[in-house]
Amino acid sequence: MEAAYSLGVDVGSISTKGVILDEAGTVVADAYLWTEGDPVKAIMRLMQTLRDQIPPRVSINSVGTTGSARRLAGAMLEASAIKNEITAHAVGTLSRHPNARTILEIGGQDAKIILLKDGIVMDYAMNTLCAAGTGAFLSAQAGRLGLDVEEIGPMALTSQSPAQLSARCTVFAESDLIHKAQAGHSKVDLVAGLCAAVVANYLNNLGKGKQITPPVIFQGGVSKNQGVVAEFERELGCEVSVDADGHLMGAVGAALLGAASPNQAVPFSFGLAERAYETRAKPCNGCLNRCEVVHFYRDGAALDRWGNRCEKLA
Repeated sequence: MEAAYSLGVDVGSISTKGVILDEAGTVVADAYLWTEGDPVKAIMRLMQTLRDQIPPRVSINSVGTTGSARRLAGAMLEASAIKNEITAHAVGTLSRHPNARTILEIGGQDAKIILLKDGIVMDYAMNTLCAAGTGAFLSAQAGRLGLDVEEIGPMALTSQSPAQLSARCTVFAESDLIHKAQAGHSKVDLVAGLCAAVVANYLNNLGKGKQITPPVIFQGGVSKNQGVVAEFERELGCEVSVDADGHLMGAVGAALLGAASPNQAVPFSFGLAERAYETRAKPCNGCLNRCEVVHFYRDGAALDRWGNRCEKLA
């Protein structure tokens, strides 16, 4: 008898994540890859990586997608559920932490906060306009200091006097970093200052005016940075938990939503990721808005289109 599993895919601007869950909701395969500006190829590589981790007698009965390219991924993989990041992260987190009240998430180029009560999303905020205070910001500043981004967290924990840096804007932060370095601040204090700046940026923007209540769960690639975790705990005055699969939680939520969807399609085939895909952007001439509509094709046949502000397409 074949085991029935569910597939979840989270495609972002920087990274593409995927998980396969068994019937109990346990992750049996996972992958975290760089999108590299080409979500179609990233999804193809993701499917190959996931397929190599599962035995042949496994049937994928449902697919869920989320992330900024969720519509494209959903069309490509014939998803039964295509959900926004807030919903996917909330569902994924609550499956592991049913009492969670606050979700902090910092990814490669965006960040979000989700406030929960009794398992329901009560409020949220997202920052998708500026990379200051995100994983890309930390990677850039680490490179400026001649460090790998993975070195920042452990190093920051040893600092006794973190440098005071601005994280309002990447330009200001870089200027501050250069000035402090030239003034003689050590790398240890500079990276501790970077971690503190990330947290200050997050709380001053996404957390402003919001009641952050424990239990607090921290997710996204930046949650693996021990220095940022410690700074959140210091600022919030409570424990901040980091799930081992926190960087995959959007994909976990997408898989669970796909499994619960009444629109489940036929069993998924990994062969879908090996077909020929093409996107073409065309202006809609239906009105003066001239919306740029993205048309998505598989083997030359139209699969889906999106980007219009209304249902009128020319």
